[in-house]
Amino acid sequence: MKQISQPVVKKDAAALLSGKPVYTDDLAMKDCLIIKLLRSPHAFAKIKKIDTSKALRIPGIEAIFTYEDVPNTRFTLAGQTYPELSPYDGKILENIVRYVGDEVAIIVGKDEMCCEQAKKLIQVEYEVYEPLLDFTKAIDNKIVVHPEDDYKYLVDIGNEVKRNIVSQGRDEAGDVEKELSLCDVVIERDYHTKANAQAMMETFRSYAYLDAYNRLNIVSSTQIPFHVRRIVANALELPKSKIRVIKPRIGGGFGAKQTACCEIFSAFVTWKLKKPSKIVYTREETFMASNSRHEMKMHVRVGAMKDGTICAIDLHTLSNTGAYGEHGPTTVGLSGHKSLPLYKLNASCFSYEVVYTNTMRAGAYRGYGATQGIFAVESAINELADALKMDPCELRLKNMVEEGDIMPQYYNETANSCTLKDCLLKAMELIDWKNKSLKTDLGDKVRGLGVALAMQGSGIANVDVGSVRIKLEDDGFYTLSIGATDMGTGCDTILAQMAAECLDCEVDQIVVQGVDTDSSPYDTGSYASSTTYVTGMAVVKACEQLKEKIVKEAALLMQTKEEELVFDGKMIRTLDENKAMSLNEFAYLCAAGGKGKMLMADDSHSSMVSPPPFMAGIAEVDVDKLTGEITMHDYVAVVDCGTVINTNLARVQVEGGIAQGIGMALLEDIVYDKNGRMIANSFMQYKLPTRKDVGEIRVDFMPSYEPTGPFGAKSIGEVVINTPSPAIASAVAHASGQYVRTLPITPEKVLGFKHED
Repeated sequence: MKQISQPVVKKDAAALLSGKPVYTDDLAMKDCLIIKLLRSPHAFAKIKKIDTSKALRIPGIEAIFTYEDVPNTRFTLAGQTYPELSPYDGKILENIVRYVGDEVAIIVGKDEMCCEQAKKLIQVEYEVYEPLLDFTKAIDNKIVVHPEDDYKYLVDIGNEVKRNIVSQGRDEAGDVEKELSLCDVVIERDYHTKANAQAMMETFRSYAYLDAYNRLNIVSSTQIPFHVRRIVANALELPKSKIRVIKPRIGGGFGAKQTACCEIFSAFVTWKLKKPSKIVYTREETFMASNSRHEMKMHVRVGAMKDGTICAIDLHTLSNTGAYGEHGPTTVGLSGHKSLPLYKLNASCFSYEVVYTNTMRAGAYRGYGATQGIFAVESAINELADALKMDPCELRLKNMVEEGDIMPQYYNETANSCTLKDCLLKAMELIDWKNKSLKTDLGDKVRGLGVALAMQGSGIANVDVGSVRIKLEDDGFYTLSIGATDMGTGCDTILAQMAAECLDCEVDQIVVQGVDTDSSPYDTGSYASSTTYVTGMAVVKACEQLKEKIVKEAALLMQTKEEELVFDGKMIRTLDENKAMSLNEFAYLCAAGGKGKMLMADDSHSSMVSPPPFMAGIAEVDVDKLTGEITMHDYVAVVDCGTVINTNLARVQVEGGIAQGIGMALLEDIVYDKNGRMIANSFMQYKLPTRKDVGEIRVDFMPSYEPTGPFGAKSIGEVVINTPSPAIASAVAHASGQYVRTLPITPEKVLGFKHED
């Protein structure tokens, strides 16, 4: 292969490095009206009265909208394929506010200054309710977060809204209780992962305008352009034909922008006032009024025999979706279905509840529930190894899933491609595992080792759709139209590599067009690690079609038979080489009137399976004996993502995911006060790891070949964040003797000074 498994430079690298105006706010019209939002100071309250009269007198204020001015329709902001599993539980504005930061009024003016002045003059009278802040007490609490009668859901998700239950379920394979009763050792533990902020560089933003045909055009930094079109249509009670969504470059998303946090506001204002408008969230708003990772508490029981054979795992997950249910029913499933299948078991059980509270809505974040579940299950496996006095790597090698195994808790899919064992063996080699102790005394510090495995998925089976259109242009190059969203991950480049490989040309001959819902083929969006695997197969299928059309049309122009022609990407020639035509010449003839026809092909792909990528990670940390300070020394990661499409981009995906995982393990924590106000709402309070905090990160790959993927590829985007938390927790435990089961792992917890809830 010429273009696959090569370090091709990202197509947008030069533009981004040179500071070209390519992002949403760069492209917004200069005369846009500015939108600011008045937000609730209370975690739970009813708006009794709003007086906007003084605010409207501020020079430059165009309009102020309250709940009385907006459509009365409920919808979900979750960017998911219809019918969404998330409940329809929100409105543009409502007279009930459910968390500190919930929207109360939309302020529209000529500039930020007048909007901020107006915000201070809006008088709101609230009837303040007692908030529900502890998600462990949500079920059957006297406080009901959503008491309204027009609440609805489209799919049966086990919803009992009056009990504060968004979703609940149970999946069992085999008889768990029987298997546990027969085990020599049973480990029973509770683990707690906190809400985390995605902390992408570009905050939420969008602008809207009406075109010459009175259609609503929305330009947005979003991962889900086609879903945004539906969400806005639902919210504004408009037909989707009236709405167009355009996605420019995105300054990071990590799942946050799979929720349409801000687009409904610019869309509503522009549709109402018939003028262009823009909204840009501040960093504080992005922290406290958007979405975060779901906080989860997990109860794990693991049973094994003395020889290390793991017989059964029972996992129960309680998930906090916050004030609204976006992604609640779907995120929780991954906590079990992408952790339990890592091992061959006689029996397993996964049960869960997702609950409402009066905290900020939760949403999608890289790993999407698998991260939380893997922290719990892998931590329990590490504690089991310690209880058995067995090497944690050897315990895993004895029990891990292998190629050809059926995975009952992974929807009974078969692991058709799996080099997980090779990944772990390679990681052990890189860290020199066999020549090191799990605990090494360094004097003032103690060094510890910890290990974890992970898996994810490649798109959502039977749901995700990727579509592309590729066209031969008149100079012999190609334009590739995609509906997938490049959010800095490089999918434009990767899909161009696949097209170039199929068409036997250079990557520079493939021009990739960004997403525009009017002209791009439909794609469910960039989430669930779907683009390389799902949209990549659509590229392969469309390119094969185009090659067939090229040969067929060339046969007519060259007056020969199709089966006698060969196309090598540059030349079209007969087998006897008596006739030949360059691709450039052929393309010009196709464009010339009466001589040929312009050629294009389009295709879609949806998979019945979601082949998991696998990963092994080993952490080496130092713990200060006196202070409990934890220092990352070394982290080794080896990944099976099938065929590696772009070696550079795959490597930085792994490094970035591990850095985020280290932040989750050691630093990041969204904290609320007793009134429901978020305390960590800036980078001064919410700590992210810097380059100095992550230590050395070393990455390698153990490719497999996935028969259902393009060129044998699977996903890589999310699996890479899943191993640091359990691996670091185990390493810290080996170094300090203190197993911290509530993230983040802080010096206070290591020293036993901070109570773990």
